[in-house]
Amino acid sequence: MSKDVLEMEDAELDVVEAEFATIRQSSIRAVEGGHVELQQVAALSIDGDRVEVTQGAAALMRGATLTMNQSVSMLATGTTSNLNFSLVPASVSVENTVVSRSAVGAMVANEIHAENSTSILMIGRTVNGNVTTLVDWRSALAIGAVAGGVFGLFSLFRRR
Repeated sequence: MSKDVLEMEDAELDVVEAEFATIRQSSIRAVEGGHVELQQVAALSIDGDRVEVTQGAAALMRGATLTMNQSVSMLATGTTSNLNFSLVPASVSVENTVVSRSAVGAMVANEIHAENSTSILMIGRTVNGNVTTLVDWRSALAIGAVAGGVFGLFSLFRRR
C-alpha cells in the first residue's frame, strides 16, 4: 500500500509506504515513510525520517528523528533518539539520545542525556543526568579479566 497521506485505524496491514502515515491500533509487518506516527501499533519494522511511536512495539525502529513514548523496541537506531518511559534492549544514535525514565540494555550515542533511567552498558562521548548503569569501566575490566582467565584455563585442559 503506497500513498502520500495515509490514516488507518484498527487494521492488519502487510507493507505500508507513505510520505505521511498516521496509524492507530493496528498490526503491521513493515512501515516506511517520511513522517510516521503510530499509536498502539505492533510492527516488525518501522523506517522513516521522523518516527513517533506511542504505546507501540516493534522489532526494528529506524529514523532520522526517533521518538518513543511508553513503547518497546528490540533495536532503535537514529540520528536523534528520544526515549520516554520505554524499553529498548539496544539503542544506537549518531548524534544524541535523550532518555527519560526508561530502561535501555546497550546505548551508544555521541551525547547521552538521561533522567532517572537504567542501562546495562552506555557508550558515549558525553553523558549527563541521573542514570544507573550496571557495567562501568571497572566492572568491564573485571569481566574481561575473568573471561580471559577462564579461556586460558580451558585452553590448558584442551591441550592434554
